[in-house]
Amino acid sequence: MHGVRPFGFRFRSAVILSAAAVAAVAAVAGVLAGAPAHAAAPPALTIYVGQHEQMARLTIHAFEKKTGISVKTRYADSAELGDLLVDEGSRTPASVFWAENSPQLMRLQKKSLLAPVDEATLRQIPARYSSNRGDWVGVVARENVLTYNPKLIKQSELPASILGFEKPKWKDRVGIHLTSVDIMPLIHAISVEDGRPAALKWVEAMKRNARLFQSSDGVQLAVHQGAIAVGISNSYYYYRLREQLGRNRIVSRVQHFSHGNVGGLINVSGAAVLRYAPHPREGQKFLAFLVSRQNEQMLASSDVDFEYPLRADVKANPQLRPFDELQPPHLTVEQLGDDSEALALLREAGVL
Repeated sequence: MHGVRPFGFRFRSAVILSAAAVAAVAAVAGVLAGAPAHAAAPPALTIYVGQHEQMARLTIHAFEKKTGISVKTRYADSAELGDLLVDEGSRTPASVFWAENSPQLMRLQKKSLLAPVDEATLRQIPARYSSNRGDWVGVVARENVLTYNPKLIKQSELPASILGFEKPKWKDRVGIHLTSVDIMPLIHAISVEDGRPAALKWVEAMKRNARLFQSSDGVQLAVHQGAIAVGISNSYYYYRLREQLGRNRIVSRVQHFSHGNVGGLINVSGAAVLRYAPHPREGQKFLAFLVSRQNEQMLASSDVDFEYPLRADVKANPQLRPFDELQPPHLTVEQLGDDSEALALLREAGVL
């Protein structure tokens, strides 16, 4: 239980001092009164982090160095942390939640567990990438893509639509982490764009045709090694594997969806100060640093993070296709919801 502990006051019995002693105490007090007071150290800030740890550590280290505020972190899957925050409610030790994708933030917003973000912070990011109620702010984004092994399949054979994988010819040739927090927004996006029956049909087809992996990293490695011809995931995982293997050694290639096809969905990662944050002021400072030019430029220029900065004045890592050249579907974070519909479709299809 993380409650607020009352301060304890302990009274001592009175002591009668001699006049000389009183004078001595007064003299010492006079000296101390002229001495500068030492500022209290800022409190430690607890952050629940659902984002990739390599990226988060860069940001948190830079924040601590700049502000002098120490940070305690809890890393886990965003959905797991969302469940935890709902369970903890007003007892949470966390002041900030940094999520991998927007649905978990939307879930907490609906449950009134988020605090308003400072207006100055919200203004740093285009409004369409943040909560329309101002309860959380977008930080970075990722694009859904196909990766393929050119030794097993030609680029021209890839479907133009994500729905093309429903055909029987893709049996055991495509891989996906179907229950990941990256793919659930895609499932819901199909439901929004093409209707719920179409989304259910796609999930059932993926269950039937695809090799189901337990991680998107596993999907990318399988494509590179030739275990499957095509993988579906965020582009982040491909570029991270390419960096690990070497740009001249990786076999697989990226294929972008175009013309607004739902397969090219953009996922937004954002952060919020919690309604019951023990240290809301420091939490707001962390959000402001997250979306600062310093932080987004640092992430964009590193080779541990391959996500798109959402500040208009910061260019993405040059390995990525420029953000303004992407052709995603025009869906808002509100339309992508809170993953509840995607979970319902996965259960109905017998995946969960």
